[in-house]
Amino acid sequence: MTALTFDSLNPATGDVVGSHPKQDAQAVDQAVERATQAARWWDGLGHAERRRRLLDYKAVLTQNLRELAGLVHEETGKPVGDATLEIVLAITHIDWAARNAGKVLGRRRVSTGMIGLNLAATLEYLPLGVVGVIGPWNYPVFTPMGSIAYALAAGNAVVFKPSELTPGVGVRLAELFAEAVPEQPVLQTVTGLGETGALLAKDPRVKKIAFTGSTATAKRVMAACAENLTPIVAECGGKDAFIVDADADVRAAADACLWGAMSNAGQTCVGVERVYVVDAVYESFMRELSERVATVKAGEHYGPITMPGQLDIIQRHIDDATKSGKVVTGGPDSVRAPYVDPVIVEDVPEDSPAVCEETFGPTITVRRTRDTQEALELANASAYGLAGTVFSGNARRAMELARLMRTGMTAINSVISFAGVPSLPFGGVGDSGFGRIHGADGLREFARPKAISRQRFAMPGMNLTSFNRGPAELERLIRLVTFLHGRRKR
Repeated sequence: MTALTFDSLNPATGDVVGSHPKQDAQAVDQAVERATQAARWWDGLGHAERRRRLLDYKAVLTQNLRELAGLVHEETGKPVGDATLEIVLAITHIDWAARNAGKVLGRRRVSTGMIGLNLAATLEYLPLGVVGVIGPWNYPVFTPMGSIAYALAAGNAVVFKPSELTPGVGVRLAELFAEAVPEQPVLQTVTGLGETGALLAKDPRVKKIAFTGSTATAKRVMAACAENLTPIVAECGGKDAFIVDADADVRAAADACLWGAMSNAGQTCVGVERVYVVDAVYESFMRELSERVATVKAGEHYGPITMPGQLDIIQRHIDDATKSGKVVTGGPDSVRAPYVDPVIVEDVPEDSPAVCEETFGPTITVRRTRDTQEALELANASAYGLAGTVFSGNARRAMELARLMRTGMTAINSVISFAGVPSLPFGGVGDSGFGRIHGADGLREFARPKAISRQRFAMPGMNLTSFNRGPAELERLIRLVTFLHGRRKR
């Protein structure tokens, strides 16, 4: 007999944090039905009332920040300080989405052009209805809130399926929302394993799915969504590169590189995994990196590997990298479940798993390059394209490198800083997925554009959409178009 509940465990200790139901087809059906009704009420409130309620939710989350950070710590194993930072970032995104939804999505007049001189045209973005969010375990508040907050601000109801590793966090997010918005179940959480998420993705009443997870799982979710042509925004894995230019601040670069790679035990989709350093500063950068990594300890500066199955992938990547490359720190013995000590390996072949595949652990490969052009080419050779970093003392060259990086986001002289800017869209290309959360693009991701044209007066002698149209009207049209568009630009 299949168990009707499952436990979430503290990955550092193995202790049970909480027990949650494996919600079945009936439970998901009922949640979506409640959301369908709630969506109508939420849409009817309008932008101003939704703004007020979302700001109340932000306040409730802030008031419960310490408690929620403690729960994130228990279910993921990450330090309380890192959990706190994650929640603070989520709070800033709720604030931005609430305050900007009306401006970004509200009705506005648009130009009609000369051909449409007698028309008035408006554009607005309307809610989809019910949005399903399937969240990850590595940042169980910040990452799903990038979809939840923006979907809610756009006027949708949300059914949230958190990772089976962090269900308690997902349940608490919905409970706190109900404190701020008690009238209707606008945000609900359903708990369970992969089957529960599949049920949500297959429900025809769900008008969009926002998924965060591996590329392989994203393909399965897309297959489920395809049954009803349900659109999906997918934020998948990454293999982010870090480029160090010849005139970079080496100390700052090494410090940022180490944090970007090792924080959250490397379990960050936009974390640093590949490092390319221009020859002129390679030795000095490696000295800085080696000295700094010696002070970073697993279990003190970062937590355990949250998902036990990831340990096998990390071990395989380390084994392969250390056989072909030069070990700077760590090695095969660095994997001591549930922790992994920092691992840095130089000169690993570009076709090795440690360079090509997402490791999702506290490991980095470092390679010396002739110049930034070679570094850029190597960085862009990955099938992934989520984010990246450039450190350079030349602002113009840094900006050009950032623009040419085949990624959705790039940070210059900082690491992962774009995630803390609510107005910037977040998402990738290639195997890292498609669609965007955060910013104006994130709001529009969860809305449908509605275009309306209205005739203000009949155009004299130019009734073009009528069977009564004559040759004279067509000739006038040709003359007008020739005047407007017939001159070549030299």
